[in-house]
Amino acid sequence: MKGLRPIDLTFSAVFVCLMAIGANITVWFPMLAVPIGGASVPLSLQTFFATIAGLMLGKKLGSISMITYILVGIAGVPVFAKMSAGPMALVTPTGGFIISFVFVAFFVGWIAEYSKKPSIPLYTIASLTGLLFNYGIGVTYMYIAMNTWLYLDISYVIAWSGMIPFLIKDAALAGLAAVFMVNMSKRVPARWLLVKA
Repeated sequence: MKGLRPIDLTFSAVFVCLMAIGANITVWFPMLAVPIGGASVPLSLQTFFATIAGLMLGKKLGSISMITYILVGIAGVPVFAKMSAGPMALVTPTGGFIISFVFVAFFVGWIAEYSKKPSIPLYTIASLTGLLFNYGIGVTYMYIAMNTWLYLDISYVIAWSGMIPFLIKDAALAGLAAVFMVNMSKRVPARWLLVKA
């Protein structure tokens, strides 16, 4: 990646840390884990942080930061939900959501980069687009996992219906991400950002 600056690497590292924090809220607040189809799905802020990464860093660095987060977890650092780590975390029912964060950051950043000026409507569209990739990949993966190696016979509709509370929460956070980033772009020096104000 040409023109990579120290501030870019710093922001990327910050988002790796934020993703780890967002994944492990249920460590401190266990009541935020919701049982669905025999599996426990933790409430998290990871979609929010992946969206902010795309809006703030753009498609390339945003997705690179998400790939780095995944690689750090696979390498053994406990950054996944419930302070877990290792490649087996990607085989769990929620493994698809982890993979989807790369696509969230990429497509949110791709839309944000084509805006001449940050705006709440455009950033909301970008955030909701990322949300579609997040749940499209995550729920489909969860459905496949439950019906194959977990031997839980559930329909695709039931898999989606179980995610409605999370979808509502993340849709609200998508709007919040848009507002947050538009306001931040007015306060953070433009030279620090890949997505320019």
